[in-house]
Amino acid sequence: QVQLVESGGGLVRAGASLRLSCAASGRTFGRSPMGWFRQPPGKERESVAAISWSGGNTYYADSVKGRFTISRDNAKNTVYLQMNSLKPEDTAVYYCAAPDIGALTPVQAMGVPTDIYDYDYWGQGTQVTVSS
Repeated sequence: QVQLVESGGGLVRAGASLRLSCAASGRTFGRSPMGWFRQPPGKERESVAAISWSGGNTYYADSVKGRFTISRDNAKNTVYLQMNSLKPEDTAVYYCAAPDIGALTPVQAMGVPTDIYDYDYWGQGTQVTVSS
């Protein structure tokens, strides 16, 4: 089992920055790709960013490219989402997610899954609110 705990959300003005953290339990973290998703009010959950197990490959949704950066520290079992130049449309609950390593093919395990259905473990979410 993997447990994920997000932190770092808050209420900020447009143009500000926030850094989200996701602390993971379990011995498979260092071999697992990780993802950040968000769910805006009244909308479906969407992929924001993902990172391979080594940190060498990353994915970003078009809406956050150039503003958000995903990173990880495998020694600390933690994945981060640095969010700069925040906009009101970034307002959402942000979730950290991890796949079931045992269910991935070797190719998937080396990659950056972006589909919500690729992920099996989810944190409780952290609220990010950006005012204009």
